[in-house]
Amino acid sequence: MIVIKSKREIELMREPCKVTAELLRDLEDFIKPGVSTQDISDFVDKRITSHGMHPTFKGYGGFPAAACVSVNEEVIHGIPTKSRKLKEGDIVSVDVGATYKGYNSDAARTYPVGSISAEDQKLIDVTRQSFFEGIKYAMEGYRIHDIGHAVQEYVERFGMGVVRDYTGHGTGSKLHEDPMIPNYGKPKTGARIERNMTLAIEPMITLGTYEVRTLANEWTVVTLDGRKSAHYENTILVTDGEPEILTLL
Repeated sequence: MIVIKSKREIELMREPCKVTAELLRDLEDFIKPGVSTQDISDFVDKRITSHGMHPTFKGYGGFPAAACVSVNEEVIHGIPTKSRKLKEGDIVSVDVGATYKGYNSDAARTYPVGSISAEDQKLIDVTRQSFFEGIKYAMEGYRIHDIGHAVQEYVERFGMGVVRDYTGHGTGSKLHEDPMIPNYGKPKTGARIERNMTLAIEPMITLGTYEVRTLANEWTVVTLDGRKSAHYENTILVTDGEPEILTLL
C-alpha cells in the first residue's frame, strides 16, 4: 500500500532528512586515503545520535553498522570494518538513514578517495545526473516507471549498466514502503504518482554488466564482473510542482 503523507508526517521527515544531508556533505572532507570503512560508519553514527536520532540501518534486519559502506565493485550493503582502509583511487559509496520520532530518511552518495581515474569520475557523475533525470518525472500526472525509464535511458547512453536486482522505494514510518521504484522500465506504467508521496530514488550504476551477486556474508552485493559501481540516492517529496529533495542542502 502506498502511503500518502500528512503535513505533520512531512514536517517530521524533514528533521532526519536535514541531518542526513549535512552529514553526507561533511563526509566529502572526511573521506581520504587511510580512513577505514568503520571510521566512516562511526562518523555517521556519532553525527546522527548527536541530534537525538537513531541510525536507521543499525540493527535493521540484523545489519551491524550505522552505514552501508561499499568500496569499488561493491554495489550496496558493504559492512564496515576497521581493517578495510581506503586507498588512493578507490571510490566509496555511503548509504545512510536517520530515524526521528518514528520517521526515516534514506540517502546515498559515492565519493572519490584522493585522485581517481577519469573513467571512475565519469561513473560517479553519470550516476548522480541519472537521479536528476529520473526525478523530472517524480511529479503528479506521471507513473513510477517513468522515473526508472528516464534513469535507464540516460545511463545507457554512456554504455554503463543499470542494476536490476535492487530498487528505490517509498519511505516514511517504515524505511522501505511501497512503491518499489526500479531504475529501468517501460514508460507510462506502474503506480500513479501523487502529491505528498515520499520516495527514495536511488540509481545504482556500474561500469560493466548490471548483473550482481551477494557475498558469503549475506549482505554485500558486488558486480558480477568485478568492475566498479556507484550509488546516488535522495529522499524526495512529491509536491504540486517540481519534487522537493529533502536530503539535499
